[in-house]
This record gives sequence, C-alpha cells and structure tokens, in this order.
Amino acid sequence: MPDIHIIGAGLAGLSCAVALAKRGRRAVVHEAAGQAGGRCRSFHDDALGCQIDNGNHLMMSGNRAVMDYLQLIGARDTLISPPRAAIPFVDLESGERWTVRPNAGPIPFWIFIKSRRVPGSRPWHYLQALSLWRAGGQDCVADCFDTSLPLYRRLWEPLAVAALNTAAEEGAARLLWPVIFETFGRGEARARPCIAREGLSHSLIDPAIAYLEARGTKVRFGRRLRRIETAGGRVTALLIGRQSLAIGPDDRVVLAVPPPAAKALLPEIKAPSGSRAILNAHFRLDKPVPAGEAPLLGIIGGTAQWLFLRQRIVSVTISAADALIPLAANKLAPRIWSDVTKALDLGDAPMPRSRIVKEKRATFAQTPESLTRRPATVTAYNNLFLAGDWTDTGLPATIEGAVRSGNKAADAAIA
Repeated sequence: MPDIHIIGAGLAGLSCAVALAKRGRRAVVHEAAGQAGGRCRSFHDDALGCQIDNGNHLMMSGNRAVMDYLQLIGARDTLISPPRAAIPFVDLESGERWTVRPNAGPIPFWIFIKSRRVPGSRPWHYLQALSLWRAGGQDCVADCFDTSLPLYRRLWEPLAVAALNTAAEEGAARLLWPVIFETFGRGEARARPCIAREGLSHSLIDPAIAYLEARGTKVRFGRRLRRIETAGGRVTALLIGRQSLAIGPDDRVVLAVPPPAAKALLPEIKAPSGSRAILNAHFRLDKPVPAGEAPLLGIIGGTAQWLFLRQRIVSVTISAADALIPLAANKLAPRIWSDVTKALDLGDAPMPRSRIVKEKRATFAQTPESLTRRPATVTAYNNLFLAGDWTDTGLPATIEGAVRSGNKAADAAIA
C-alpha cells in the first residue's frame, strides 16, 4: 500500500488524514510547529490564567462536513448549541435587541412573523438574498442588496463580513450564497449556531489526533518542509529539515499549508494574493454571564462584531480588522470592553483581565479577483494534491471550507 504524506496539521491536513484513516489508508502527517491546529487551536494564556482559542470560530448545524468530521472523531457532543435556531443581536446605537429565528423546513415562513425577523425589515426585503445566487464572478456582496435598508446593516452585512472576513463592499458575492443557502435556506435544524464548549483544540484537534493515532496514522511535529523535488511530472522527494525523504512511484503528497508557504515551495501554482486580519479580544469575568437564547451575540454599531460566551470567558471577534491591527492592546481592550458592557448590560463594570489576539493573515482576501486564483485540489504533478480553505472549495475560508478541502484531497489521493 502506498504512503500518503500530508504536509501540515491544520484542520485541512487533519481532516484529510482522518478521511484516509477511515478508509484504512496509511498516512503520515508532517507539521512544522510543535502542535496541531494551525489557525484553529487553543492555548493556555498566562495573563488570563486559563485556556483560550487563538480565534473564535462559529460553526453552524448545517455545516455538514464539519458535523460529519466531529461525529467520526467522537467529538460531536463537545459543541454548545441552542435547542432551536436563534441568533440574537443588539444595536448599540439604538439600544434595540432582536433575535432571528428561522422556522423548520426550507420555506422561510419566519420572514412573515414580525417577532422573528429584523426590526425595520419587511418580508420582501429578504428576497434580495436571491441576488447572491445570480451573482456574477465580479459582483460584490453590497452590489446585491439595497444598502439603505435596515436589513442590510443589521443582518446581511454582518453575516457577510463574518463569513468572508472581507468588507461587504469588496467581498465576493458568490461565496456568501452557499453559506446562506446551506444554513438559513435549509430550515431551522441547519441554522443553529454552534461553538466549542471548552475550546477549539478540545473539539476539533485533540480528538482527531487521538483518532489518527488509534489507527496507526503518525503525526510528527517539528517537521518543516523546506523543498519539494520534482521530476517527470511528479514529486520525487521532500526535504524535511535536513532529511531528504524519497517519494516512491506509488506514494502521494498532500500539501495542506497556507498560500504563502505553498507559493514558496511551488512558485508555479496558483494562489490567492493578499490577506485580511481578524482581531479577537478575550475577557475573564469574576462570574459567568447567562448566555440567554444562544452562546453568541451579534453586535451592530460598535467596534465589536460578535460576542461569544463560554462560562467566565467573554470573547469578541472583529473580522476584516486590518485597520485595528496597528493599535496597541492597551488601546483596543478598553474600546472593545465598552461595547461588551453595553451589549451585556454590565453598566460601568471595570474592565477585567484581558488578552488581545491578532491574526494579521487570518484568511486570504475573499474578493472577486481572488476567486480566479483559487487552485484546484489536483495539481500539474500527478502525485501532489492541495488542501486548505484557500483552495477552490466553492466556500469561503471557514472551518467548513477547510474540512471539505481535506476530504477532497483524500478522495483525489486515493482515486
């Protein structure tokens, strides 16, 4: 049986290895860092005295690839999710609060019920989302909506920025449609927000490592790939550290690394250029705050965009945050905490211990131009395949996109 070498133990690489192990195929995962997870992991923060995630990641019950992955590695029950689809929001400027509540079944009857939809919206306003389905390759999200309507500012724009990590004025409309269709478009059971109960590593990474080890798949850390040697239209060797690893005639290689690393190894492959940042703020409270209908809260009209509640930790995510990245943490934390106190009705509560986490290159810039540079899973080399949320999955650079890319690479490697 040929060996399959997976380069990178991020979520794309791990999901590829898990898919292969499920089918009884032998693989080795090589990871340059000392831990798995990449941009999707947890770590112990000394300032807060507890474990936090390097970035908040929201999953939806309609993310079928993620849910299948979690079920396979035995971690489906590690997520927190409301019993019914409910996405609460607060507008910090007006003080209004509301909850979007899709109904069961694919026909969106909920848009005709005032208490279930966004304040100031009308049922026919929601039909503008169908413009995303018809969007061309050069269309941006803002081109598909009447941006003067409250519904745009209070629902479509925050969803677009969160999903694409790119401003709605430049985010590719084609990428938002599958997000809307596979969640809100499939009814209440697919539109429930989910977050990791104890952390990303506890849900998505550690169980996958255990699953792989139990099936003989090796995950090796501190193994940086320095060069890929090719000849005759195939990969012949991998230079990992100072070791040259020969690739046999039937062996396969899956490259599951970020775009800059992939381009450095193989300059000839296509890859999106440019990136967008995500900023996360974590606050450790003295006592837990009730989560309410859901363990998250959308924030309109502030610096903060999405607030996540996990026991005593309040985490805030700000997508497309390039303008905030240069600011010092001691300037950012009070500004974000002010939004938190308003959103959670904490009054003038003093700011607790905090930690600012900046991911300067969290995702590629998901613009129409970038879509033309997303590569396919299969490459010009007959034994080399690509995985990663930046490859052409048809989805944004999300957890769901990363897992699907790993599944596609596994399928291609054993085809």
